[in-house]
Amino acid sequence: MKNLEIIAEKIRTNFEAKSKVRDETLRLSRQLIRHCANAIRATHRSEFENATGLLVTAKALASEMVDGVADYADLYHAGYTQDALKEFAEASITYALITDRPLPDPDELGVEYAAYLNGLGEAAGELRRHVLDIIRYGELERGEKVLSMMDDIYGVLVTIDFPNAITGGLRRTTDMVRGVLERTRGDLTMSLRQEKLQQALRGFEERVNG
Repeated sequence: MKNLEIIAEKIRTNFEAKSKVRDETLRLSRQLIRHCANAIRATHRSEFENATGLLVTAKALASEMVDGVADYADLYHAGYTQDALKEFAEASITYALITDRPLPDPDELGVEYAAYLNGLGEAAGELRRHVLDIIRYGELERGEKVLSMMDDIYGVLVTIDFPNAITGGLRRTTDMVRGVLERTRGDLTMSLRQEKLQQALRGFEERVNG
């Protein structure tokens, strides 16, 4: 028992250091999530320069957060850390798809594959919002292109058939994407039918009046 206090002091020192890292990681994760949300908002508003700047800052925050927990695997895999990285993936993917850029690679983003795939699924939800904006502006051809992107995302996610412990609950995200895809297809189909009907009515009026 002579060395009990030595062991206890060693453990206390480790826990104190780990607690400080955890607090800093929580702070960075909140900042990262906020920047990602603002980047998505800017992307939907076509404020692409602002969105780019926010994503650059988000990448720096993500790197700082990941580097900070390098010595603590449990903190790296904690929910708040991976959720923040998922938000970073979602924002980056949403920006790329809406601006017709190549998809960012998870390794380039520094994001775990499970977080990336869940972020990809969440990005499909943002694409639905984009389609609804497109419908309001009458850009239905663009809407069909975005719907095809959503369909491609679902087509990939549904093939990732691994336990939730590996995929981070991807099945739930995939189910969400399926519902979002079906609703979006219905909204776009109805808008296309209405557009065709309006064109037919205009053609009829021109023939009658001509």
